[in-house]
Amino acid sequence: MGYLALVLHWHLPYVRHPEHPRFLEEDWFFEALSETYIPLLNLLERLHREGIPCRITLSISPTLAEMLQDELLQSRYLAFLERMIELAGREIRRTKDEPRLNRLAEMYLERYRSCRRVFQERYSCNLLDGLIHLQRAGIVDLICSAATHCFLPVFQVVPQAVKAQVEVAVQSHTRNFGSYPKGFWLPECGYYPGVEEFLKAQRLPYFFVESHGILYADERPRNGVYAPLYCPNMVAAFGRDPDSTAAVWSSRDGYPGDPVYRDFYRDIGYDLPLGYLKDFLPAEGIRVSTGIKYHAITGPGDEKRLYNPKAAAKKLKVDAEHFVSQRIDQCARLSALMDQPPLIVCPFDAELFGHWWFEGPQWLEAVLRGIAAVSSVRLITPGQYLEEVPSQQIAQPCFSSWGNKGYAEVWLEGSNDWVYRHLHQQAIRMSELAMRFPKEKGMRKRALDQALREMLLAEASDWAFIMKTGTTVPYALRRSREHIYNFTRIYESLMSGGLQREWFLGVEERNNVFRKIDYSCCAP
Repeated sequence: MGYLALVLHWHLPYVRHPEHPRFLEEDWFFEALSETYIPLLNLLERLHREGIPCRITLSISPTLAEMLQDELLQSRYLAFLERMIELAGREIRRTKDEPRLNRLAEMYLERYRSCRRVFQERYSCNLLDGLIHLQRAGIVDLICSAATHCFLPVFQVVPQAVKAQVEVAVQSHTRNFGSYPKGFWLPECGYYPGVEEFLKAQRLPYFFVESHGILYADERPRNGVYAPLYCPNMVAAFGRDPDSTAAVWSSRDGYPGDPVYRDFYRDIGYDLPLGYLKDFLPAEGIRVSTGIKYHAITGPGDEKRLYNPKAAAKKLKVDAEHFVSQRIDQCARLSALMDQPPLIVCPFDAELFGHWWFEGPQWLEAVLRGIAAVSSVRLITPGQYLEEVPSQQIAQPCFSSWGNKGYAEVWLEGSNDWVYRHLHQQAIRMSELAMRFPKEKGMRKRALDQALREMLLAEASDWAFIMKTGTTVPYALRRSREHIYNFTRIYESLMSGGLQREWFLGVEERNNVFRKIDYSCCAP
């Protein structure tokens, strides 16, 4: 009766600090590896081994792909796992007289040991190999996103910036995965009319938008969000289904908020004495989440029950069965109203599964098994759908995003709007450099390439997002200012004919993302 397209967006900002022996924000990457990326690869490999029919779409941001193959970060992740294994072992000894806590500590010890085995032995410390294997096996379609996850609508006044973000992304993806991306993830589903021209220039056949991007198109969509629209240039736009995604995303009504699931915020990093934790904290006196959490959500108050994994496993099975049955009913209703099979598009940030929602990977596996067991709904990728149902309505989607209130408020408001005059000027100056120095070699080319890296890194949507949400604001401010400064200094040095070699080599070594980048993509 219909199709289900599951899309998981894997993204982290480029956080790499070789100048420090240990850096707090690098833990974002290590936590995501342990809690999300390795568990997701495990479940997909398991389904493949068992012959369970499965086909989903994975969007891998270029910054994350670069981090996954970085030898420094790989070695630091192993050191992170050793710390966590030691901490979990210490917790087993501390809780030896408390059986329920002790079993939970043993659970964490086995999880971290398993991560080490999988990371070192199965993937030789490079998860890209696992992703490539799954694509070749026909389990996943790999698509890319903008080079540094830039929120593209705020750069439509400097199209050269959008062009560079898309072109560098495609080059990076092709080099890292040995295959061309099958589609494109607009960061934050941030769409503005015309961005599809840059996708068409790179032979990217489709992208995703928030529901109202389709519903408020310039022509009424005959099939709502349950079929793609072709933009006038014949690049396809797929709209997010609000019903199926709310069941997972909603903090009030979604599955992850059930009281039986593990609580994300209660962590031994805040509960136990600093003296006990000092060997596992990034700096003396700074408390952070360790990832070892012993309590269930329970309710909105501070009092929490101990987490019960068996009860959570039972509940996630019920929730997965409910999700599958709802999609079957949804397809039955829609198929009676449409002249083509309905497509339910469910895009999620991958980090929801495992990091924010501890049971998320298990729930997802149960959903995939449940869909495979029914005949009325089939998993499909957007590319497959376009092949099976090539005739679609042509219309122009409207400006939209999946951020708060659906437009640009998160990335363009009082806390972060100061940055864009600098970012726009950088894009103009980068084009100026590409025109003035069209075919450089040696140190000057390296400087031009690094200028492009700094421009792209400054444009990451993550920094504006953090400024808005108020989490690690000093770090976001530092990164924005650092990349703007680096770009400006390189620009002025190139224009004046003098470059301080020692300073430049330090910048080049620290911010070495996209190692085979070519500044010529910024030429008009």
